[in-house]
Amino acid sequence: MAQRVVVTLFDDIDGSEAAETVAFGLDGKSYEIDLNPANAKQLRKALAPYLQAGRKRNGKAAKADRTDRAAKVFKHTAVNPDPAAVRAWARSNQLDVPPRGRIPKRIYEEFAKAN
Repeated sequence: MAQRVVVTLFDDIDGSEAAETVAFGLDGKSYEIDLNPANAKQLRKALAPYLQAGRKRNGKAAKADRTDRAAKVFKHTAVNPDPAAVRAWARSNQLDVPPRGRIPKRIYEEFAKAN
């Protein structure tokens, strides 16, 4: 049995048959809108002065904006030692350290004092 699926796009502005999906972004949010050729041209014409005056962003910056914004507010800048090295050091000094998961702060503190 064969099946044929037909997808028809409708213009999100006037409800007519759309020819394309236009993607754009504003205020850190990405949008898509299905438009017929006339409405797509009108949108591009309206945005043209802003596009000419604006700067293009590289892919990394754009991708970063799509990540959780709260994570961008605080950046952890401390450089902790390699957990595997801390575990090995703790075991060699007969300290109780879990084989997996979070290493207690006191172990990191003792490691820092010793090194």
